[in-house]
Amino acid sequence: MAAAVETMAYAGEVPWHGLGVKVDGNLTPKEMLDEAGLNWSVSKRDIFTYDHADSSKSKDLIMAPNHSLLVRDSDNTIFGPCGPKFIPTQNEDAFTFFKKFTDAGNMSMSTAGSLKGGRQIWGLAEIDDSFTLPGDDRVLGNLLVSVSHEWGKANEIRFTPIRVVCNNTLSMALADKSQPHFRMPHTKVFDTELIMTAEKALGLASDRMKEYKEAAEYLCSRQYNENSVISYIADLMQPKLAMQQKILENTKDEKAYAARASMLDEFQSAPSKVYEALEQQPGANLKSSKGTWWGAMNAVTFVVDHKWGHDRDAAMHNAWFGGRASLKTRAMTRAIESGCEVCYDGHA
Repeated sequence: MAAAVETMAYAGEVPWHGLGVKVDGNLTPKEMLDEAGLNWSVSKRDIFTYDHADSSKSKDLIMAPNHSLLVRDSDNTIFGPCGPKFIPTQNEDAFTFFKKFTDAGNMSMSTAGSLKGGRQIWGLAEIDDSFTLPGDDRVLGNLLVSVSHEWGKANEIRFTPIRVVCNNTLSMALADKSQPHFRMPHTKVFDTELIMTAEKALGLASDRMKEYKEAAEYLCSRQYNENSVISYIADLMQPKLAMQQKILENTKDEKAYAARASMLDEFQSAPSKVYEALEQQPGANLKSSKGTWWGAMNAVTFVVDHKWGHDRDAAMHNAWFGGRASLKTRAMTRAIESGCEVCYDGHA
């Protein structure tokens, strides 16, 4: 299903997705909820069907057991079915989570909106932690809250770094598995106990930002060569080609390997875009990025965030919540691994 943006608001600079209505800064979570058009509720409602296969012959209605419909109360939009244990999460309850932090001055609401026709609500808050890489390459820390009005989809709060120069939403790929990421199933109420659990998990965000800075600085310090970056792109974006190349590299038939065209010549659309982004993405010529594994990782992220998807809202959904978010995590992991490998010229 394509992600359909209904309403959105932002404070400060225009966000990378280019969507939404600009509002005054320093809004409270409740004010941002209002400005973004998200101050509405949802409820579970019974499902009924006719008592005859031919509706014209029906004399009564039968209530469907163990299933309900999740409906937006403001306009009766049906979001879909849900089970008996499903507990709707109200938008206001989720945004209230942010209030403690915004009141303390530890963060400010920057963006809020809806995707998938209102089925997914999200808010972005910028936190104090940020860092700058060589060439004035700034990375900001953000908390992203996602409220799902769909059966089988959990609510989430996660830490999301954003690179300012190109508005790439970066993914964490750190050795410590205690990630600043909290999921809440719809079988629980967003109560005080759960909020405390979420706060504990997200209290790791500051530490993780420091670790992310160390990883980013390491990637900035490691240069790639042509062969290594082509292999990196193929491994992430066209794995079948990468596997074929590895098989040929391990063969003793030198003629077969020599006859094989460069992987670059066999790149399909997506990996070709990543290769082009190495030199063409915003910030490509910054000291932190040019010829480095930080630049290579961000080339992948740039394509995921800005070049994939038929429309901007679909791209945003995929970048934050879809399978492409995991691709960005793999991109950082592989970049770190590649930076550790010994290059062909003998330098580590």
